[in-house]
Order: sequence, then structure tokens, then C-alpha cells
Amino acid sequence: MIRRCADLPQPGDAATEVDQVVIFTLRTLAARSLALKAEAYQLHKRLRALIAAHAPELLEQRGIGPDSAAALLITAGDNPERLRSEGSYAALCGVSPVQASSGKTRRQRLNRGGDRQANAALYRITMSRLRWDTRSQDYPRRRLAEGKTRREAVRCLTRYIAPETFTLIRPTPPEQATNPGPLAA
Repeated sequence: MIRRCADLPQPGDAATEVDQVVIFTLRTLAARSLALKAEAYQLHKRLRALIAAHAPELLEQRGIGPDSAAALLITAGDNPERLRSEGSYAALCGVSPVQASSGKTRRQRLNRGGDRQANAALYRITMSRLRWDTRSQDYPRRRLAEGKTRREAVRCLTRYIAPETFTLIRPTPPEQATNPGPLAA
């Protein structure tokens, strides 16, 4: 419909002034819409290429697209080595559990801290995996059987996805890569 509006012919002399204005407006808005769509496509291609150059493993994971990958990389910043553990990364993304227990009731609530864009990216990854990944679909079923609510199960799954993305964003420190430690045999 937008292409048809962009291709509307110039109104003839018999057209009323209102018809001329309506056709002009439709053509102008449709042309702008098509230009913005083309610009968004070019930006999306450049973003995907940039992420593929810096963290190609991120785009290979199920449910992680260029937008989510970019949000997670921005949150990690220029120096992802400063993040010492998966827990610190989870807290930075706002998916670390926060105790909200009272009396005999033990539960955890949503962490309202952290980077909200990274939190939203992890949530989108979780929702995508819940739709397409069988392992992720099984997880909430187990949690629901344990008595958790669906909301809590999704929050737990999001928390388990954060360390996976952390290992993809943060490179292995050189001393750990060359020295496997005393338990490796």
C-alpha cells in the first residue's frame, strides 16, 4: 500500500484542492516511509557486520540477533575484562536475584537495578528461546512443577542465559587459557 501511495499519479486539473492536497500528502509520506525503511535496512546490515567482526559467537547463538547483541556489547563496554564474574555481569544487566523473603515465605524478586537495555535484550532472547528451543521450553515446566509461577520461571531462565552471553562477550583471560590449573589432568 505504501508503494502504491508513493506511485500515485499527479492529480489532474479537474481534481479539487482537497484531492490534490491528499494525494500530495500520501505521496510525500509514502516516499519518506520507503526512504526510512531503506535507511534502517542499511543500518541493520552495518550493525550485523560490526558485531560479526567483534563477537561473531554471539550472533551464532539461538535467539540472539544484532539488536540484542549490540545492547549486551554496549553494556559490557570497551573493557569487558573488568567484569570479574558471571554474577557481576548479571547484576550489571539487572537479572541477578534479589531476596524478597519474609517470615517463612522464601522468594526472589525482580532486580530493578542494572542496565535496562541489557535486561530487555536478555528478556527478548529468553522469549525467543522459549518459543523455538526445546531445552528452554522444558525449563519453565520443571520450575512450574516445583511450585514457581511462570513469571518466576522466566526470570530464572533469563538469569541462566546471562552467564552464557557473558562467556561469549568476555574473552578468556590469557593466564587461564595457558595455565589450566591444578585440577586439570
